[in-house]
Amino acid sequence: MAVSLKDPQDGDLSEVSDINVTPFIDVILVLLIIFMVAAPLSTVDVAVDLPVSNAQPQPRPDTPVFLTVKGDLSLALGNDGVPREALQATLDRQTNNDREQRVFLRADGAVAYRELMDVMNLLRNAGYLKIALVGLEDTGQSPAPATGPKP
Repeated sequence: MAVSLKDPQDGDLSEVSDINVTPFIDVILVLLIIFMVAAPLSTVDVAVDLPVSNAQPQPRPDTPVFLTVKGDLSLALGNDGVPREALQATLDRQTNNDREQRVFLRADGAVAYRELMDVMNLLRNAGYLKIALVGLEDTGQSPAPATGPKP
């Protein structure tokens, strides 16, 4: 509620029933600008070509356990091939049943993300929850050309 001070000699102040909407409009315009800027940023329709990692390498254990997903989707534990059905038993033998040991998972660039997730689910079902993804280190040089299938 606002008051008008038109006639100070009267002694009684009359009420002004007009609402000042200018601050309300200012707030609405600021919110509109914020949403106009934030809305395009919230959509995720960008094609993903994952880059090489530039994170600091972590120290490696004395005997790391490397699980490799080859381009033909076969698995290799260290340098030896292993069938998916025998993965848990082979991992248990190699880690001496230490399921807290970290498993380093690496995959060929041609392996689909879905296939990599299937292997991670195999590891999780086997009880190995500490999984590290292995990638190339960023040396500051331009990446090597992709060696994909030729048309």
